[in-house]
Amino acid sequence: MTMQFSFTKQEHEILPEFRQKINISESTADVKKFFVYTVTSLFDKVFAGEIDFGYEDIALMPGSDPPYRVASRLLDSTAVSPVWKNSDLPQVIERLAKTAMNRYNHLEKKPEKTDAKIRRKQA
Repeated sequence: MTMQFSFTKQEHEILPEFRQKINISESTADVKKFFVYTVTSLFDKVFAGEIDFGYEDIALMPGSDPPYRVASRLLDSTAVSPVWKNSDLPQVIERLAKTAMNRYNHLEKKPEKTDAKIRRKQA
């Protein structure tokens, strides 16, 4: 029998700040950026320096299933692979991605509001 690991506790630790950042995001680019930063923060907690990963290793992927991408370089690594296969980490990231996608879709439907906010800040 294999060990199952749960990262729900870490998810609950990062969730309030993630929701706040997602809710104040003014563009779809902001949503993608906040998603990547949050997943990076989660990976820092989970892997505690066992593996180096960068901004480009994680992405929010609108229109894909699942709605995120983790670089195969990470998924194939000896540090990440067993955790990924024997934990709820993929489900945790999918829940974060779904939250981000809700905001992304909302902003995508109303680009004029986003543009108005950006222009107002520049003035």
